[in-house]
Amino acid sequence: MLVALLVGYLFGSFPSADLVTRIATQGQVDIRSAGSGNPGALNATNVLGKRWGAVVLVLDVAKGLFAGILGRAVGVNAGAYAGASASIAGHVFPVWTGFRGGKGVATSAGACLAVFPAYFPINFLAAIFSGLRSGRAETGMKVGCAIWVVAAAAWWLFDLPNLWGPPAGFGLFAFSMIGAGLVYLAF
Repeated sequence: MLVALLVGYLFGSFPSADLVTRIATQGQVDIRSAGSGNPGALNATNVLGKRWGAVVLVLDVAKGLFAGILGRAVGVNAGAYAGASASIAGHVFPVWTGFRGGKGVATSAGACLAVFPAYFPINFLAAIFSGLRSGRAETGMKVGCAIWVVAAAAWWLFDLPNLWGPPAGFGLFAFSMIGAGLVYLAF
């Protein structure tokens, strides 16, 4: 379990937006002082353009996805939840930058793909719908976080199938509470 936590945190703390920005601008721009200052895909898109923003998005999603997959490889189901949760924590609170990280949205999406794939399309649609309806991405993420926790409880209580993810149980609920809490806290 400890290995899954460590691997997940290290994956999550990988500074993808920082590195992509340095590559895209040949070191001329610091993403943490440009735009909103957030080292995430949305700010990278606003500062660098859609193509580079998409690169950051893919890397951030991959961090959560691979942390959950590797966590499961070293710690079975509990390791998957631990690794996925730790990746979100690593993105939001990376040790390399004084624990100042991003919002964790894309990384949590990747983590959900790894350990709660049955919920991923629901989360995507809820966040998009509420974000478009309110005109604010923050509102979409907060609604998505609330639905994430409720869905995890439903999957656990009704023993619903979780596609390729670990079987629904307390670990899924704990992962959702921790992940949603970290994303909510970062906003």
